[in-house]
Amino acid sequence: MSLLQTTIAGSLPKPAWLAEPKKLWAPWLLEGALLDEGKRDAMRLVVADQETAGIDIVTDGEQTRRHFVTTFIESLDGVDFEHKRTVRIRNRYDADVPVVVGKVARRRPVYVEDIRTLRSLTTRRIKATLPGPMTMVDTLYDNHYRSREKLAREFAAILNQEARELERAGADVIQFDEPAFNVYMDEVRDWGVAALEAAAAGLKCKTAVHICYGYGIKANNDWKKTLGSEWRQYESTFPLLAKSKIDQVSLECANSHVPLELLALLKGKDVMVGAIDVASDAVETPDQVASTIRSAMKFVPAEKLYPCTNCGMVPLARVIAVGKLKALAAGAALVRRELDA
Repeated sequence: MSLLQTTIAGSLPKPAWLAEPKKLWAPWLLEGALLDEGKRDAMRLVVADQETAGIDIVTDGEQTRRHFVTTFIESLDGVDFEHKRTVRIRNRYDADVPVVVGKVARRRPVYVEDIRTLRSLTTRRIKATLPGPMTMVDTLYDNHYRSREKLAREFAAILNQEARELERAGADVIQFDEPAFNVYMDEVRDWGVAALEAAAAGLKCKTAVHICYGYGIKANNDWKKTLGSEWRQYESTFPLLAKSKIDQVSLECANSHVPLELLALLKGKDVMVGAIDVASDAVETPDQVASTIRSAMKFVPAEKLYPCTNCGMVPLARVIAVGKLKALAAGAALVRRELDA
């Protein structure tokens, strides 16, 4: 396997016939059997886009889900979607969210069929993405457990059931999305990493955690402006993850104020270094991507580096996302050639 294998954080824009473009969590424009067929067609398109661009480890682009967290929760028992409550999401913005009203349980596989489809569409390595336990807790109003830790551990057990089936369906990497790890540092230390490890327990494939500063939406961009000249949230989390059983850590580096020396705190782990800014419509040049990769290589050996996107690209226009995919692959190829020279 060549060095600097490229991948994406998870989501890609949906075709305009499936959901309204450039809108986060847009409703479906199709129904019933047509919607099922449309999702499969969209998956074929995003796989082709990734392969054509030269992405090494591909995803389904999250074409079958409206939301990276609640779509999974919709399939669980114990959660009321009819009578929502308003909560503060990651201390950043208010949202109407479902309510936990009883014991949460998974009655059927959620994304397993999607990963089987993805496996049938490509010979490349594939990655499945799931919400992390802490981020799931942070996207709900809990009226049953009354304990974020207890609910997170219940979700971890459910996620582990799903992850084991995704592995059997052909996933080479299973990634848990935990943006909440950048906000609740004490909880990450006290129970967050333990819940994440429980979600990944027993998996033989590569396991990953994605920790970013969020989609390029106004609430996230405004929050970033309050973080000062250096974003050091990773400083308390990375040493804990370095000691964990998780194989890979995905983080935001392009156009961020993360001091890159913090990458050294992940010694021994694979690092998915975010080299594509998802909060900007400007398409990076291969040289810009290569520069980010070279900077990261001062702190992480090349054999441990996986050039990636900062976060999901679902709110972007498709033509911009495809341009960014091509830039990511071309930038990694530039550095690869330098290493081979």
